[in-house]
Amino acid sequence: MSARRIWLTLALALLSGAALAAAPPEPADYRLGDYQSPTPDTLNGQPALTVEAAKNLWSDPKVLFVDVLPHAPRPEGLAPGTVWQEKPHVSIVRAVWLPEVGRGALAAETELYFSRSLTELTGGDKAAPLVFFCKRACWMSWNAAKRAQALGYSRVYWYSDGVEGWREAGLPMEEIAPRP
Repeated sequence: MSARRIWLTLALALLSGAALAAAPPEPADYRLGDYQSPTPDTLNGQPALTVEAAKNLWSDPKVLFVDVLPHAPRPEGLAPGTVWQEKPHVSIVRAVWLPEVGRGALAAETELYFSRSLTELTGGDKAAPLVFFCKRACWMSWNAAKRAQALGYSRVYWYSDGVEGWREAGLPMEEIAPRP
């Protein structure tokens, strides 16, 4: 095979790989499973926040950062009656943790928890700025941000790099507990 042909083959392979790595399009509805997988670059057409943009919003204490990481599952195979304690959750400083609200389909009780929490945390102000995040490339934060928009919140941002992006940038983190 000639050197030119080898280079052409490599270039085509790289281009096809780049196409495969492209972000998926936004779905019309919530993502229902496979939450830890490539996410779109946008939420309702609005680009996801970069680390720098998230940091700039975080510098304003009026901006509410909402962590939607679910509770860690109880390990399989534990003997009945075994006491299991969840590991501490380290997140963005001043973030509020609303676990389980990012799943694609929510139980009525969880939907009510989400709605009431946002109402209480924003004082009922639908124009309050909200930043939703989870892990990097996590559909749960995308779902939760979309759900907040459906509830009428107008300044909803999605930070797709999540706690990993924040940590990698050396930004402040702390242990947080779930909101009751």
